[in-house]
Amino acid sequence: MTRLLIRFSLLSSCMFISLSVNADIKNGKELHDSNCTSCHISMQGGDGSGIYTREHKRIESYPALIKQVKRCRDSLGVPWPEEHVNDVVEYLNSTFYKYKK
Repeated sequence: MTRLLIRFSLLSSCMFISLSVNADIKNGKELHDSNCTSCHISMQGGDGSGIYTREHKRIESYPALIKQVKRCRDSLGVPWPEEHVNDVVEYLNSTFYKYKK
């Protein structure tokens, strides 16, 4: 059982690393701005970035950020493949969150 957990942990770590290495932050910003900003503006006002910088953040880790971007994608019905999700995650992380992967 312990070996299985170690293998799973290593595999998970490798997946996060490989996702971020291939991410296109510029594309992530474009996808974010065209698909996410209007909703965030309606929720936060201003330019919508307050959702990322508010005092009581909902997102507390890199894996939680990935999960939230997927949740938003699915809620909006945006047909992003995984590489687009990765691009948006990397844009948000590099711009606002700065979580270690």
